[in-house]
Amino acid sequence: VREFYANRPFVVPSQRVEAWSFPTSVTTTGIRTSQNIPLSHVTDLSMLFPKDARATTCYENPCYHNMQVTTCGRNFPDLSVNTHDQQFFQMQLNTSNLELLFEATYEFEDALTTSRNTASRRLNPHTDLTSFMITLQCERNSNGALIFDELNIQNQIVSFELRGAPIY
Repeated sequence: VREFYANRPFVVPSQRVEAWSFPTSVTTTGIRTSQNIPLSHVTDLSMLFPKDARATTCYENPCYHNMQVTTCGRNFPDLSVNTHDQQFFQMQLNTSNLELLFEATYEFEDALTTSRNTASRRLNPHTDLTSFMITLQCERNSNGALIFDELNIQNQIVSFELRGAPIY
């Protein structure tokens, strides 16, 4: 091993998490906002929706449909999603590696699946719904197969657009 790496760089993969806030927050009329962000080796996009500007640990499902992020001429996910349907729930289990070996907690499942409101009133659920997060993998469809690659444009600043419409 020593001989192999004598003339080659030894690379240790690592992870860096960066937080960027969109200039506008979720509203009852929907969201369409963008933010300029430098990208370098991005494998996942995670979005949190705080209840208010001071919230640091409580994030709720915005109850949106037609939700999608666009950057670098690509949409994430490929098709817009509804944050309350089965397809979205399965996508979140997959991106969190909870589909086979590990099991999701009840709190995680409830945050993804429990409605906070109906068309006419706000519900008071008997469970904690403040652990909601959307994670999107940077993947692309290539001849029917999903390829997980990264967004990497060497720290150049690009625009991220987030859009969605309220379900209720």
